[in-house]
Amino acid sequence: MKKKIISTALALTMAASLAGCSNLDPATEGNANAAGDELQVGIVLPTRDEPRWIQDEASFTSILGDAGFTSEVLFSQGSSATELTNVESLIEKGIDVLVICAQDATAAAQAVEVAHAAGVQVICYDRLITDTEAVDYYVTFNSFDVGVQQGQYLIDAYAGQTDVPLYLYSGATTDNNAFIFFAGAWSVLSDAVANGQFTVANCDAIAPYIGQTLDVTADHEALADILGTITTNWDFNTAKSLAEANLVSVDDSAKGDVAILAPNDGTARAIADAFSADAGITSFVVTGQDCETASLGYICSGLQSMTIWKNTAELASTTCDMVNAILSGNTPSTSTTYNNGVFEVPSNETAVTVITIDNISAPVEAGYVDAADIEGYPG
Repeated sequence: MKKKIISTALALTMAASLAGCSNLDPATEGNANAAGDELQVGIVLPTRDEPRWIQDEASFTSILGDAGFTSEVLFSQGSSATELTNVESLIEKGIDVLVICAQDATAAAQAVEVAHAAGVQVICYDRLITDTEAVDYYVTFNSFDVGVQQGQYLIDAYAGQTDVPLYLYSGATTDNNAFIFFAGAWSVLSDAVANGQFTVANCDAIAPYIGQTLDVTADHEALADILGTITTNWDFNTAKSLAEANLVSVDDSAKGDVAILAPNDGTARAIADAFSADAGITSFVVTGQDCETASLGYICSGLQSMTIWKNTAELASTTCDMVNAILSGNTPSTSTTYNNGVFEVPSNETAVTVITIDNISAPVEAGYVDAADIEGYPG
């Protein structure tokens, strides 16, 4: 399969992150140790069924434990009802801080409102919970930049070409990040479509916005309409079925050498499997994110072109700094804000890294993944 690559100078290191929080207060660490079995921090993550969240669990367990905090991680398994039950369970155990990555950005408002009512401070982790005042802080990767990097990768891969069929796919419409990822990608792809480099093959709903950018807040309804036609729901089977349906519905002019905006690694692999099985596809360039081991293997084999490395240890370390400040009675430092539909939530961002075959050793050298687990890893 056709592979196009761009290099990046940025290489985050897990080792630095796993050193623990950067500004731990010895007094706070002593208080945590003295607390015995009392639970200080509750963490709720969306599912055990994706490698990404297992990595987050490991990062939290290591970093918070090394910092002297007592914590527990629970998984919602794709259910907002389970998410609420998890939050209520952690509140009963006496947590002071809730770190939550929402299953559904809007539905999770109920859970965090219960936490706030119990006097628990809430940190949104990776996904912003919307339409509520019951959140205190947000830690995230720069999701808009993730989309920009994905879109720019496709543009660079087909520089100088015209009328390249472009297939667009998104994450779940219940995840605010999916809107941000897509808006970031469209911010650069829009002009590339308008000037004839690409022709959108599978999303008629995007037609009114060619040559325009889309704002996640102001254009949320338009984005919802667009994403509703191309959503994978972050589900591998859904992604593959949608890709197969798209390929059946288009004519030969939308095949040959094609570009694919896939929202994350799991869906990228599923979509790549569908496209590689279609006799009318000559080659494809497909994006991803999360730096999953299986996708690093797909990059080695040429079935996936790039992934975005979001070092979850770095994000957990940033969260740990916030937790430490809160438990010390201080206000965490923040660098930006995100609007959740009600107010500007104080936030911190963590940088991301583009990984291609050229720098595939970066996450290995950082200890993020084991080279022995990557199928076809060079050397």
